[in-house]
Amino acid sequence: MILYILCFVLFMVGLYGVLVKRNLIKIIIGLAIIEYSVFLFLILIGYVKDGTAPILNSEAEGAIFVDPLPQAMVLTAIVIGLATTAMLLSIAIRLYRKYGTFDIREIRSLKG
Repeated sequence: MILYILCFVLFMVGLYGVLVKRNLIKIIIGLAIIEYSVFLFLILIGYVKDGTAPILNSEAEGAIFVDPLPQAMVLTAIVIGLATTAMLLSIAIRLYRKYGTFDIREIRSLKG
């Protein structure tokens, strides 16, 4: 149960970074922290104490298996999250080249 609470705390730290910070890089880091907390939560859902790998053989009868579906989902989500983070960083670099700042208040006040 404590691991689920720690996942929630990690999610809240990322949410704080997204909502409160005004630097684009810090906002992107906050989004990455939120992604990692969701990944950790999905892995925890599929975990079974004393579970074995879901490989069927003659010794596996009556064994408790770990659910492989959340692990596969997280592997796919990591790739998608990496692409999203790369896109966000490229947009932040383009905004920095155009406006000369990462501060979203200054970028919002500039027109053009």
